This record gives sequence, structure tokens and C-alpha cells, in this order.
Amino acid sequence: MRVAVCQINSQDDRAANLAEARRLLEQAAKGGADFAVLPEFVDYLGRRRGEPEPEAADGEFAQFFAAAARDLNLNVLAGSFRERAGDGERAYNTSLVFDRSGERIALYRKIHLYDVEIPGRVSYAESKTIAPGEELVVADVEGVPVGLSICYDLRFPELYRALAVAGARVLVVPAAFMAHTGRDHWEVLLRARAIENQCYVVAAGQIGDHEPGRTCFGRSMVVDPWGTVVAQAPDVVGVVTLDLDLDRVETLRAELPSLANRRLPDQDGIKVQVSPVATAR
Repeated sequence: MRVAVCQINSQDDRAANLAEARRLLEQAAKGGADFAVLPEFVDYLGRRRGEPEPEAADGEFAQFFAAAARDLNLNVLAGSFRERAGDGERAYNTSLVFDRSGERIALYRKIHLYDVEIPGRVSYAESKTIAPGEELVVADVEGVPVGLSICYDLRFPELYRALAVAGARVLVVPAAFMAHTGRDHWEVLLRARAIENQCYVVAAGQIGDHEPGRTCFGRSMVVDPWGTVVAQAPDVVGVVTLDLDLDRVETLRAELPSLANRRLPDQDGIKVQVSPVATAR
């Protein structure tokens, strides 16, 4: 499978963002990609007052990327967008995957929400506007099991272990990772998730400045199941393509069977005991 990570600088003009996304997908298709991955909030990353209204999973956003996938004969993970949630107050942060015919083959709603308060530095409460998803998703992309996640999910290794156990061989991470954490954590976390789960990790990030006062780290990359960064985007908008050697996943899992050897928790009769002191904390 040849994958393409598409790095973009989305702003507060949805039409322009979608046009740029289409341009990057065209570039990916010309490069022979089978599967292209776009970043989180690919259609809009700006001030809240200008945000597009959340829409249904088969709305304009979905129709745009379904047409792009069909026109370009390309499997597409359309980053993420704001999907209308049932409570009427918040939206889901949702990824959609389309096959070469433009059919939607998977939908994933971001599970972990970025609620962070660092006095004098960062105050961000994603849960005020975004509802959490509740379902793990492994998509079948032309016979390749692909585990879906979004941005902040990256800090929760149990999600990726569950995806690997469910059969994933490739893990995707569309993101808008903040620069102040990305410098120290982005590559480390991506490599860790690849090593722990013996999967390829394909991560597409937003790059550069966005209103209001937000800077995203970029450095979109592909990490192999040994934890080696095998492709990385420079600090500009663009596309990087790479052929994944999926046989390498099976070889490494056979030579170093850490997934087969796992025993915690709730496996092989092992139970988890929580001490009173830990509970008190």
C-alpha cells in the first residue's frame, strides 16, 4: 500500500481550505498513492464565531470528499470535521474514510477530548463544544486493517492497543497538534504507538499559525512497526508518499511476539488489584 500524508494550513475560509485539500489529494493521486490521509479539522481551523455549522455525516463535507475519492480513484481519510451530535449543543469531531468509488467505509468519532488548563499558557476545553465518541473503529482499506484515531487520542496507549488487538496493521492519526507540545511529544508518542503495537503509524498534521493565536506543529510522518521514522514532511504545506511493507509487520510480530505475549489486564485469568492507598489518591 502506498500512503500519502497531506500536511495543510487550514484557516477560517472553508471554501479555500477544501480547495487546498483537493489540490493535495490530486498531488497524492499523481504520486501513485492508494490511501491519502488529511489532518484534523481540515475544513476549518479558526475563530469559533466563523465555524461552519455542524452537519450530518452525509452532508456537504462528506459529499465533497466522496467526490474527490471517486474522481481521483483514491482511498481517502478526510481528516476530521464537526459532525452534528444528538444533544444539539455540541458536535462530534469525526473522521470519514472513503474508498476509490466514493463510498464511505468508516466513521470514527474522537474519543479523548483535549481539556487542558496551564495557568498563563494554555486554556482549552474541547469538551465544551465537542461530544466524545464511544466506539473503536478498524476500517478495511483494500484488505488492510486500519485503526482510526484523532490527535489527542495519541496520548492514550490503551486505545491503540485495543485497535491492534482488533486486527489493525496500520494506525492513522489526523491531527492539529499544538507546537508547544509537539516539539517534545509528537514524534516520541507516534514512535511509541508504533513500537508498542507493531504497526505502521501514519500521521497527518496541520502546520503553522491559525487564529486565534494557535500554532500547529506539522511534521507529518510515517513510522514503521520498529519505531523508525521512514518518511517526514518538511515544515511546509505539501504531501509525502511512502510504500508500506505490510509483510514487515508480520515478520516483526513473529520475531518479537510482544502482542502474543501480553497478559495484562484481564487476560489469561490475571486480575487487577487496586490498593486502598491508590484508591484514596
